[in-house]
Amino acid sequence: QVQLVESGGGLVQAGGSLRLSCVASGRTFSMYAMAWFRQAPDKEREFVTAILGSSGSTYYADSVKGRFSISRDNAKNTVYLQMNSLKPEDTAVYYCAADSIYKGTAAQQYRYWGQGTQVTVSS
Repeated sequence: QVQLVESGGGLVQAGGSLRLSCVASGRTFSMYAMAWFRQAPDKEREFVTAILGSSGSTYYADSVKGRFSISRDNAKNTVYLQMNSLKPEDTAVYYCAADSIYKGTAAQQYRYWGQGTQVTVSS
């Protein structure tokens, strides 16, 4: 069982930056694929980015490429999402997800989820 706790959300003006953190429980964190998804009101949960446990390879949605960056600190059981050049359309609840292997961009494939953290970008 893996428990995930996100933090770092808030209100920011367009063009600003935020860094989200997700702390995971468990001794096998370094082996897990970690991902960030987001869900805006009345929209489906969508893939943002992921980072593999074994290789550290990263994947990004086209909408965030060049603006967002995912990283992990296995010693701290933590994955980060650095968000720069934020836009109003980035406003959503951001969720951390984990699984033993990379499950692609489909939210329903990931086994473990955090409670989410709200990010609001004002214009």
